[in-house]
Amino acid sequence: MNLATDRLNGIAVFVQAAEAGSFALAGERLGLSRSAVGKSIARLEDRLGVRLFHRTTRTQSLTEDGQTFHERCVRALAELEAAQEALDSGRHAPVGRLRVTMPVLFGRLCVAPLLVELAQQHPGLSLDLSFTDRPMDLIEDGFDLAIRIGNLPDSADLVARCLGRDTMVLCASPAYLAQHGRPRSIEEIAQHQCLLYSRSGVAKPWRFVDAEGKVTLAPTNSRIQMDDLDALVQAALAGAGLVASTWWLVRDRLKSGQLERLLPHETIANHGVYAVWPRRPQLPCRMRTVIDMLAERVPPMLAVPEAEPLKPAVRRRRR
Repeated sequence: MNLATDRLNGIAVFVQAAEAGSFALAGERLGLSRSAVGKSIARLEDRLGVRLFHRTTRTQSLTEDGQTFHERCVRALAELEAAQEALDSGRHAPVGRLRVTMPVLFGRLCVAPLLVELAQQHPGLSLDLSFTDRPMDLIEDGFDLAIRIGNLPDSADLVARCLGRDTMVLCASPAYLAQHGRPRSIEEIAQHQCLLYSRSGVAKPWRFVDAEGKVTLAPTNSRIQMDDLDALVQAALAGAGLVASTWWLVRDRLKSGQLERLLPHETIANHGVYAVWPRRPQLPCRMRTVIDMLAERVPPMLAVPEAEPLKPAVRRRRR
């Protein structure tokens, strides 16, 4: 039994090394050192009596024998995984390891606490969470699940479930408003200091959308731009200007009165929040449990209260 297990482990390491393109990256995905991956491949080559990789100091690639063996190993592992998933789908408690990638800020503040709570409820569930704002290739990078914000490209290899809309709200501190006044329309935003989110030196405009889908770009006057939304909110709290922030980040500050919402009847263009995973014949119980929990718990975090109806102007009677 130990020999069979060692052989299966060696095959799994080989497939990861072939698909990762390096022993170091394969080890990172498997939780092994580069040296351990190299030794496992060497044992496999000794057992098979063939060389599986061409190795140089800088590159590695599959030999012809390695390519043939890789194709058969991938099919064999897929069959084993399908058999395991068929059994796992009938379980009522999630078990096993789940690798999840998510945006840094949203993941840290909204998603990770939910997943940690779930892991505490299910001792058999193991989590490997990765926080990055870079788009990751789920299949190539070996992730089971991704949380993504924004438009998703069409893909035959991925499945997505919408968790809600990431709504933006315009706000400022009471101190700023006391000194500079409050904008009453989109046009009046130009009269205020605007704290803008930027990437690679390019600031993203504030896009307002009406009920018919017409987009209006707010005229902005900005001396402060950052590529970190939380830092922009901190600047707004310090009274530096107006900020367009995602609702879940400023919700508590609006409730406490540290910030005040502006132009609540105007809608800033928003994006969908999705759970995305590689298409597979059956979802393991751990995947299904996590996705269903996120679909239940994330939407309330994103829900923005409706603004109170505008009061009609009161006309004074002339005496």
